[in-house]
Amino acid sequence: MDMTINEKPARTLPVQDARIYPRGGLDVLSRAEVARLRDASGGGMHELLRRCALAVLTSGSASDDPRAARDLYPDFDIQVAQQDRGVRIDLVNAPAMAFVDGEIIRGVAELLFAVVRDLAYMAIEMGPAYAAELESSEGITNAVFGLLRNARILNPGDPNLVVCWGGHSIGRDEYLYTKQVGYELGLRGLDICTGCGPGAMKGPMKGATIAHAKQRKTTTRYIGLTEPGIIAAESPNPIVNHLVIMPDIEKRLEAFVRIGHGIIVFAGGVGTAEEILYLLGILLREENKDLPFPLILTGPTVAAPYFEQIDRFIRLTLGEEAASRYEIIIGDPVNVARKMAQGIKRVREHRLAQKDSFFFNWSIEIPWEYQQPFVPTHEAMASLDLHHGRPPHALAADLRRAFSGIVAGNVKEDGMRRIEQFGPFEIHGDADMMQALDELLRAFVEQRRMKISGEYQPCYKVMA
Repeated sequence: MDMTINEKPARTLPVQDARIYPRGGLDVLSRAEVARLRDASGGGMHELLRRCALAVLTSGSASDDPRAARDLYPDFDIQVAQQDRGVRIDLVNAPAMAFVDGEIIRGVAELLFAVVRDLAYMAIEMGPAYAAELESSEGITNAVFGLLRNARILNPGDPNLVVCWGGHSIGRDEYLYTKQVGYELGLRGLDICTGCGPGAMKGPMKGATIAHAKQRKTTTRYIGLTEPGIIAAESPNPIVNHLVIMPDIEKRLEAFVRIGHGIIVFAGGVGTAEEILYLLGILLREENKDLPFPLILTGPTVAAPYFEQIDRFIRLTLGEEAASRYEIIIGDPVNVARKMAQGIKRVREHRLAQKDSFFFNWSIEIPWEYQQPFVPTHEAMASLDLHHGRPPHALAADLRRAFSGIVAGNVKEDGMRRIEQFGPFEIHGDADMMQALDELLRAFVEQRRMKISGEYQPCYKVMA
């Protein structure tokens, strides 16, 4: 990586200009890709590139307001150029926090290159010319595979990737527990994949780094999967060494399930509930009933009430079969890691028997209703079918959308604008289901799981 720096005079927040020449993994771009990344019109990618790049350059920020970095650095810009010797990235008024003694932090630079790589790929390979291919379930899965392969994270080695879900806004005891679990996973040679942000997404990675160092494991993967709507609110934590930006939340969720060999869920808020419902809805389908997929819900003793409430909500809405697909372990990181390692061994045996790849789970059936992007308008949220009598996997799909809409209203710019313009979303359904949902959401608010800082104003109303 070569770079020239022009330091700017001090402002309210220090900024720098930089010219960066990426090396490895982003060597060349086509003219069409560069043109789309530079296009500032409504159909171009430049504004999206600018927002995602700014999120990476402010990695480690304590704010979960997606507009905070933009307001702090209103003059920031990024331009991508293709030269004879490769790609050139020009940064204008970039946050000085991304630099040390005039040089960009190497990890930040790598994440920045990942942003350019993934958005360039999306601009062409998932652009208008290929829109028809995204109108089928198989086409979407192929698109997810293509983006992950382009990001070079599909590892043909033995299964060892644990996906860790959990909230960005969690208490100190819960955060330390995620580190302990990550440490135990790392001692067993397991790599970590999370949503790439702070809190329960950072803790397992941090714990695993120490364990990997003790075991002298030099090839380590700390994969962060995000999407453009959420990266500004949950900027990548500093430990992520493989960042992938998926086009939307549905493809991000599918990527978790396709590349992960087991999933651990820590305490979290509505985003975590969305992820749980997504996975359970898929596992409840007849096609997936015999598929081994270790799923453990865990936290310290102080988090026990949280998991009890989640468990009650799942049993009420999706039934006992859904509850049979996961195990709750409280206050025992060693047991969590042992059971996950055992579960991944069963996954390996099953993949061998089914002749399925270790690096991408082709066998799991993910139906169209779980892949189709959900746009949380007020009309869409009010029309969700949250009633008993539906097949559990179908009800889980709409429950997932309800939580997805609340996430959008909390931390995504489009969702926040809708709430500011039209008021809170209304969620309708059977009385007992709405009561359970309301109690769950109230608990998230009381436990400060919705936002990192500031007084939380609900973006929803639960209507019986």
